Amino acid sequence: MRLPSQQGRVKMDIGSIAGWVAPIATMLAAMMTAANLGARVTGWGFVVFSIGSVAWTIVALATDQSNLLWTNGFLTLVNMVGIWRWLGRQARYEEGGHAAKTKSAREPVPTLYPMGALAGATITDPNGETVGTIVEGMMRCTDSGLAYLVVSEGGIGGLGERLHAIKPAELRFTADGVTSLIPANSLRTRPTLARKDWPATVQQQQP
Repeated sequence: MRLPSQQGRVKMDIGSIAGWVAPIATMLAAMMTAANLGARVTGWGFVVFSIGSVAWTIVALATDQSNLLWTNGFLTLVNMVGIWRWLGRQARYEEGGHAAKTKSAREPVPTLYPMGALAGATITDPNGETVGTIVEGMMRCTDSGLAYLVVSEGGIGGLGERLHAIKPAELRFTADGVTSLIPANSLRTRPTLARKDWPATVQQQQP
């Protein structure tokens, strides 16, 4: 019986290690990007994705799987684009918005709040109780003003959630975030929005 050569054993050992790294990195990266916790977390998710795709490439080389090799070679390039998109360009946008918000809070000008930070932001009421999470904002085309925000509360992962519309007059935007001027309990007594049929104005859906 022919014993495996030293080079063959090294190849098998590297392939075995990569075989563990690849699925772990891929699953971790998938959770980081799916969570949508901001540009930096998403960007680092693509970094972890890249580690996974490189590990899968090593597995492909160790096991002579050309289809796995070509697939993950391509995915590595895609992940590089994701890193540039989220850790490069998008992260700079977020930093610029944060800088403008911070400066406006210190200077005698109206405090600014970055529009890109609205979706996914948590709203609290005057008592500090969580009202819900902003999922969308509707703007008026006539004067570019905010018509209403759509807030999700309850449910898990979108299942069983209730959608509510909140008027700008019921909100306070500060450098620290968005606060509802109405208590969370009052909001929950309002009629909910239809999932696919939102109103033209808030008044049309209020009691």
